[in-house]
Amino acid sequence: MTSTLNSTAQASTGDAPPTLTHWIGGSARPGTSGRYGDVTDPATGAVTARVPFASTEEVEQAVAAATAAFPRWRDTSLTKRTQVLFRFRELLNARAPELAALITAEHGKVLSDAAGEVARGQEAVEFACGMPHLLKGGATENASTGVDVHSVRQPLGPVAVISPFNFPAMVPMWFFPIAIAAGNTVVLKPSEKVPSAALWVAELWREAGLPDGVFTVLNGDKVAVDGLLTHPDVKAVSFVGSTPIARYIYETGTAHGKRVQALGGAKNHMVVLPDADLDLAADQAVNAGFGSAGERCMAISALVAVGDIADSLVGKIADRARGLRTGDGRRGCDMGPLVTRAAQERVSGYITAGESEGATVVVDGRTGQFDADGEGFFVGPTLLDGVGTGMSVYSDEIFGPVLSVLRVDTYEQAVDLVNANPYGNGTAIFTNDGGAARRFQNEVEVGMIGVNVPVPVPMAYYSFGGWKNSLFGDTHAHGTEGVHFYTRGKVVTSRWLDPSHGGLDLGFPQNS
Repeated sequence: MTSTLNSTAQASTGDAPPTLTHWIGGSARPGTSGRYGDVTDPATGAVTARVPFASTEEVEQAVAAATAAFPRWRDTSLTKRTQVLFRFRELLNARAPELAALITAEHGKVLSDAAGEVARGQEAVEFACGMPHLLKGGATENASTGVDVHSVRQPLGPVAVISPFNFPAMVPMWFFPIAIAAGNTVVLKPSEKVPSAALWVAELWREAGLPDGVFTVLNGDKVAVDGLLTHPDVKAVSFVGSTPIARYIYETGTAHGKRVQALGGAKNHMVVLPDADLDLAADQAVNAGFGSAGERCMAISALVAVGDIADSLVGKIADRARGLRTGDGRRGCDMGPLVTRAAQERVSGYITAGESEGATVVVDGRTGQFDADGEGFFVGPTLLDGVGTGMSVYSDEIFGPVLSVLRVDTYEQAVDLVNANPYGNGTAIFTNDGGAARRFQNEVEVGMIGVNVPVPVPMAYYSFGGWKNSLFGDTHAHGTEGVHFYTRGKVVTSRWLDPSHGGLDLGFPQNS
């Protein structure tokens, strides 16, 4: 496969960065709106490409291509659709390092983290390879005399995926393999900050044999988003991002008659009980709080220390945080930069606000040495102690490497703290008490729970999604809920008075 930045980019002039394209109708399509955004390397601050922002006319072209491709793809046999999925899986396995490198170059996460993202996305591809089983309906013979009843699930049509910057590959792969395997066509609107992974995936689909128009990449901003949300031919929309935008996506899409699953923000708590292994808890708090520079919707951002363990636990976390090496993700560092300059300034501002509101800055990531060239968008690991629920560092989703420690006296206070939070995405408890863990998973009002596991992202054959302000809509991502989201059911009641005869054929029956 040709490098994405060659085959899906218009030629650059002199030292100007290349201009990326859309992917419509099975090939790269130059943007025509005249509007562009800069794609930067977060580790250096350099502009590496320009991405076109779609016009309303280009939205129409993208949806038209997906609409035209749908009838043929819907009627393609499950066997043939699954064969394309398997070829895509094999190509992705062989070329995963290429995709990981693209993610690091545009998002900034370290290469090992980017490789892990690709691997977790591949889980959803592998789940979708089982679509022949997942789409099986039910049947009842002689429900009434001579009457049979059976159920089927059928695809919706063209669907849209609007994905965030923090997982350019994994989050789209939560959705499009399942949608495509079920017989839908997909228009993916990636984040304009990290567009190259989506274009790379489009080329991989073409090599796997996916028909033109089944997978489309539409780059852009709010014009593209609103165009997809309101277009009458788009039947469903999947979104992952901040809560205000998730609410907007849900309300706008449903107002225009679409199915919508909109996964919003998070404020994930990690409760540490006095009987926990504090070294394990400290290791996992650092991993979950600072991995991917905290730019994960499942990152631990609030650590709740129960009882008299707080001083010891804070000390252990601080020692580990100070030992992390922050810098260019291609240099073997532990943690990379934030995605943009604006994100860097926003996160630094929250640290300053927390300090002014009374929190103790135990480890300060606003200053320090960073292993990178140029002016990257760095904030190092930051640990705040003595955080209260009224502080902005607790109430807001910071989306950066900031871990806030809250101190409570009892287990009950810890659970009340988690349940009072408006978000309900993920949470974790660290304890060696099985009874406490069992009670916690029953009482806590959160969608995904870890027991001595800090980032409880389910495997692809389960479903991903939170409660409260972390989810709009009633369907979670991937797993059986994802299959149901991208299909709709029919129940057929039939009576046949005469049997039919198909003639003789002694050959072994084959799928086609």
